Amino acid sequence: MIKRLKNYFDLSKREFNGLLILVFLIIGVLLTPMVYKWMMPFKPDEKEARKAIVELETLLSAQKKSYARHDAGATNFSTHDNNTYNNYPNKNNKAFVEKPAPRLFPFDPNTTDQQGWQALGFSEKQAKVIINYIRKGGIFRKPEDLQKMFVVSPAAYAQLKPYIVIKTVQRPSVEKVFNAPAYKAAAAVLIEINRADSAALDQIKGIGPAFARRIIKYRDRIGGFYKKEQLMEVYGLDSLKFNEIKDQVKVDATAVKKININTASIENFKNHPYLRYKQVNAIIQYRVQHGNYGNFADLKKVAILTPEMLEHLEPYISYTP
Repeated sequence: MIKRLKNYFDLSKREFNGLLILVFLIIGVLLTPMVYKWMMPFKPDEKEARKAIVELETLLSAQKKSYARHDAGATNFSTHDNNTYNNYPNKNNKAFVEKPAPRLFPFDPNTTDQQGWQALGFSEKQAKVIINYIRKGGIFRKPEDLQKMFVVSPAAYAQLKPYIVIKTVQRPSVEKVFNAPAYKAAAAVLIEINRADSAALDQIKGIGPAFARRIIKYRDRIGGFYKKEQLMEVYGLDSLKFNEIKDQVKVDATAVKKININTASIENFKNHPYLRYKQVNAIIQYRVQHGNYGNFADLKKVAILTPEMLEHLEPYISYTP
């Protein structure tokens, strides 16, 4: 049974033993909490429980008194009596700070800055929404256009409408109105991925430090890339990410590290992603029985190697005697 499993999953003896150990470790971790509960049953401390109940009752009592004072203070605050407000228990709470009354004045919505919108009665977040709309190319051509902004309620628009003065429908300069530096697109990069270090790979738009480390790790395992599409073999780098970065990278296939198949041992193929132990062993045994490989056609004679496997392997093999 064990032999059939090993053949089915194509595992070496070392890999199969490691898998068994991992299974036993997982079972041990899952059983540990149950064993601990069985050996160390929970025993509540009655003294501590009583103490906690007393503290909870004290806290609830204090909260009830606080709510009573809050209700009394809120009633007095609604009368707008200044002396009562000064004695209000939560006067330092930001929730009870009165919002300054809006200051209405003639304004052009295309050129008004954030401070101007706030002076007109909008909150900081509402003002930023309008400013961002203008930064992205939005233009108010007539007063009614202001109603398109979801942060401008019908009541606010009715109050502001008499003061709206649109001087121009030409989009003003973002730099002039907001003192923002002109945006300059970053120069496109073209990185050769077989010789690039992590800092160079990090320059690629869409590739952060994590992907840079994964690319380098996979490149070391495989011996280098001979085409861009191999990047999709890197863990987490799917076709969408590849389409995002493919125009920013290039491949120098001469940098690929090749393995001399006539002198290589099993260790030379260790961790190679295209071959497992069984295939490597078959390649070496064929060489022992039939002599050195002369060309790629000889490698095709190893029956265990599929056409797909040979296609991936060809750029990484040399046949020097």
